[in-house]
Amino acid sequence: MTRVRAILLFALVAVCALAVLLFPNLQKVSATDFRFQNRDRATDFHALNMIERGRNTFRYDTFGDQDFWGGTLQLHRAIKGQKLGGVGPGVDPATALAVGLKVDEDALPPAIIRALNAGKVNLKDPATTVTLLQLNAVVGLTGFFDHSGNLKSVGIQCALCHSTVDDSLAPGIGHRLDGWANRDLNVGAIVNLSPDLSPVAKLLNVDQNAVRTVLKSWGPGKFDAELLLDGKAFNGNKSAATLLPPAFGLAGVNLHTWTGWGSVTYWNAFVANIDMHGKGTFYDPRLADANRFPVAAANGFDNIRNDVDLITPKLGDLHFYQLALEAPRPPANSFNHEAAGRGKQIFNGRAQCSTCHVPPLFTEPGWNMHAADEIGVDDFQASRSPDDRYRTSPLKGLWTHTKGGFYHDGRFATLLDVVNHYDSFKSLHLSDSDKSDLVEYLKSL
Repeated sequence: MTRVRAILLFALVAVCALAVLLFPNLQKVSATDFRFQNRDRATDFHALNMIERGRNTFRYDTFGDQDFWGGTLQLHRAIKGQKLGGVGPGVDPATALAVGLKVDEDALPPAIIRALNAGKVNLKDPATTVTLLQLNAVVGLTGFFDHSGNLKSVGIQCALCHSTVDDSLAPGIGHRLDGWANRDLNVGAIVNLSPDLSPVAKLLNVDQNAVRTVLKSWGPGKFDAELLLDGKAFNGNKSAATLLPPAFGLAGVNLHTWTGWGSVTYWNAFVANIDMHGKGTFYDPRLADANRFPVAAANGFDNIRNDVDLITPKLGDLHFYQLALEAPRPPANSFNHEAAGRGKQIFNGRAQCSTCHVPPLFTEPGWNMHAADEIGVDDFQASRSPDDRYRTSPLKGLWTHTKGGFYHDGRFATLLDVVNHYDSFKSLHLSDSDKSDLVEYLKSL
């Protein structure tokens, strides 16, 4: 027994001695781990704050552009109509929905939702539109009111073109879907409501009638972001406007526009300053080239400065939020699963689609650009951009923006048309069943 106690005592002393030797290192490891955990939590907290601020910017920030849309173009007067102190017949909710504006169900009080469900809301009265603006319920459009409740200006946000709703309450009225391309939105028709387009006409060095003709040519789901750079409103008899792209699924994707002007944060700055007419800072010396971009060069769009910058401080958070928007998965019953499985093999094999649309980004890592002759289309739109090329568009969430067609200008009405184009251009010799399976796979992304 004494021997056993001696062994146990020796073991205890050895353990204690070992603990004493290791204790400083254990302290260091514990403290280091603790510090790393704190840093990780701080990073998580910072990221969540950036997403929240970016979401608010994306949905609600006008960047001061109400001074242009309301102050200069007087668009709010057209919305109010003559009876409310504006001009013309006004814009009632039925008209607003018809030109693709959306209403955020979550901004509506329960009483209004009940009245809508009961059919007791007058959708033919511009006063109802003004009320929706007071509730901040029109997606991407903000009304500014004086103390007496009079609509005195309007501004626009990123969400106007790059959000829609799920129609949960009624067509055009529902919960927000941030990042979805609003292919119902007739931007040209909305801007054409302005009683005075002379500022735009002056920029383009044309008369107002010419501006209105251009705006009417765009149609639903399209916008010409380069018009105020080069003044090229038409490609022959066809409008030069391009389809509104989605703003989701951009994480890991290099270039974010049809013709690769720059990354998403570049394009945010470009659109906020030049197309939205917000008040910020923007620099791109390429736009000083009067031969390629005569309108931009003449108006100093290559180097925009404002005494108070309402855009630049928000670009980081806005960028972060957009990169956090995951491409939505298609409904399970929206495609043939078995056919999509076969189509995947064709996509990655004989059809050669994955050569450019590299999974899982479904675009090329790196400089994802191609000359027009590489993809078998004309170079009109590509020639309007600095690199004279087209971007390889990411394909995730393709099912959400089928309206209006495919490619930058919607030239292919269906996915089968796209497949047929490449089958012919690349001499793939796909069978009809191959093409059908490939379409089902594209619908599944």
